[in-house]
Amino acid sequence: AGFIKSPLSQKRLAQDSVELHCEAIGNPIPEIQWWFEGNDPNETYAQLWDGARQDRVKINATYNLHSTSTIYIANLTSDDSGMYECRASNDPDRNHLSKSPKVKWIRSQANVFVIERPDIKTELKITSDKVTLTCNMSGAPSAIEGHEWKHGDKTLHTDTDPEALTSYTIDGKKEEHSGVYECVYKTTPVIKGQVNISVAPQVVAYKKSEHGNEGDTGVLVCKSPSFPLVSEWTWNKNGQRVSTPIINGSGRYIIKSSGNKTELRILKLSIEEDMGDYHCNATNAEGSGGAVVNLRVRSRLAALWPFLGIVAEVLVLVTIIFIYEKRRKPDEVLD
Repeated sequence: AGFIKSPLSQKRLAQDSVELHCEAIGNPIPEIQWWFEGNDPNETYAQLWDGARQDRVKINATYNLHSTSTIYIANLTSDDSGMYECRASNDPDRNHLSKSPKVKWIRSQANVFVIERPDIKTELKITSDKVTLTCNMSGAPSAIEGHEWKHGDKTLHTDTDPEALTSYTIDGKKEEHSGVYECVYKTTPVIKGQVNISVAPQVVAYKKSEHGNEGDTGVLVCKSPSFPLVSEWTWNKNGQRVSTPIINGSGRYIIKSSGNKTELRILKLSIEEDMGDYHCNATNAEGSGGAVVNLRVRSRLAALWPFLGIVAEVLVLVTIIFIYEKRRKPDEVLD
């Protein structure tokens, strides 16, 4: 027995992907093949293999107790519309080309419809204290049953309006709400549009003031939660008169930057050389921004000063008591 576990009829948008699953049970364990027949009346079934259609087709199969196979097609086009057939057989002559076609294949089918992607016009309106996002779709594939506005995994708004025009307003400055926002149309299939709020990097230091012990490794961290991602991070140190750029790998400096985070490590901290202000600067397509981290380096003996102070106080107190006892006249003893 063989069957397709995925829905037998699926609608997909152009440039999206589709995945079909098939299982077959038998003894011995049957082989699974994938075949395709397009919507053209003159087109016949053709076998699909891993890497077909300019490597857009991926097929994974496992044969353990029973057979399972998955076909995945990426970047769909209208030519991918048609009937997909999963065939399973455990006949030993199933792939023998010279014998008459007496082999029986168990078959299961699923129809895939690839729909041209509708046009969505987006608009971003910015004022001093508000940001308004708008999507307007033309050519919906089915009736619109509502909308959602999303930011990452968070749903910001949902409704059941059937209109092609939908808007969402954010209170605050755009610098506080940068990122990728999605307008989701509840249609079949679901249609998504994208509105970006782009700003120059809003850089913040993980700690505005860092402390380190002499001889240890100092770690300074800066982040930028803004969109788009930072394309370049740089570090500088302020001297008495000039700002000195820090080069990764030079001297005792190691810089690690990835996306919206950068980290400066200073090996073997020195009181004389490393104390001061460090500037982390970020650049993206919208501009640049920066932050300052102040580094203080303590002597290795710094932790001993409280203990030494207590010892000194005890010694002074003992000395005072000793001197007082020495100078005090002895009491007269009455006969």
